[in-house]
Amino acid sequence: MCTIVTGGAGFIGCHLVDNLLTAGKRVVVIDSLWTGSSKNTERFEHDPNFRFIKQDVREQLPAIDDVLEIYHLACPASPDYFDSHSVEILETCFVGAKNVLDFAVTNKAKVLIASTSEIYGDPKVVPQPEDYWGNTNSFGPRSCYDEGKRITEALAYSYQKRHNLEVRVARIFNAYGPRMQARDGRAVPNFITAAIQGQPLTIYGDGSATRSFQFVSDCVLGLVQLMQSDYPKPVNIGSDQETRIDEIASRIKTLVADKMGVVSTSPINLVPARIDDPYRRKPDISVAKEMLKWEPTVSLNDGLEATVQWFLENRD
Repeated sequence: MCTIVTGGAGFIGCHLVDNLLTAGKRVVVIDSLWTGSSKNTERFEHDPNFRFIKQDVREQLPAIDDVLEIYHLACPASPDYFDSHSVEILETCFVGAKNVLDFAVTNKAKVLIASTSEIYGDPKVVPQPEDYWGNTNSFGPRSCYDEGKRITEALAYSYQKRHNLEVRVARIFNAYGPRMQARDGRAVPNFITAAIQGQPLTIYGDGSATRSFQFVSDCVLGLVQLMQSDYPKPVNIGSDQETRIDEIASRIKTLVADKMGVVSTSPINLVPARIDDPYRRKPDISVAKEMLKWEPTVSLNDGLEATVQWFLENRD
């Protein structure tokens, strides 16, 4: 039996593949390399249990025998893509997810959908529980991703009801760690890259907005434990430790300087906030704790140190 990981050449995907192969599973990665990187999967090329298929999930999935589970992670998640590739992101969220779900029905496979904290939009409830319906804008610069992921969840729900398909939904909050792309477009890699290069660390807004950052290894364990569970409803996978954006920028600036043995000259620049960018992001992870026996274990300090070290060791 084998496990499919769509988006397996992406940041979270490649860490998930690593986990699955270490556990002795046979893994097939399907990735178009639109935002993923072949560098993330080249470490697996000589593993007999690994197979890579370069394909866009918006196309019908190829025939693959003995599929037991599918982790569907394929979709750009960086705000840098929302404006320039909005239609393609929406197609991935609906057409791509439908292709995966149709394949799962045909092959009687269990599916985990990688959803996102963005389905809550700019929340009016903090922390966000899974039964909070959110505060999103369907006609704005973030709507391709926010509403796209909402339709992915709705589609998964419909397949669960119509086909009795085993579906798991993970609402992932702000994962970070090694193997993120330097120009990913999200806060942690942006700040690290700027600090290494001695460039300004740019914050959108006044710095008081918050995020709840989880280290990628914690995120992957949450996904695996959700897949292994019998829980059929969405689950928040994230850290419940809320951190201001200006604080994370300052921490990264200091950490990079310390590791490089220099005095940082990188200023922190404030620019206007992005339209519809959520102000506070903090998950209620009670369901994950109770149903999955899961919660993050890597501290923000330890995670940032490991991430900064990886970026320093992998500079161009």
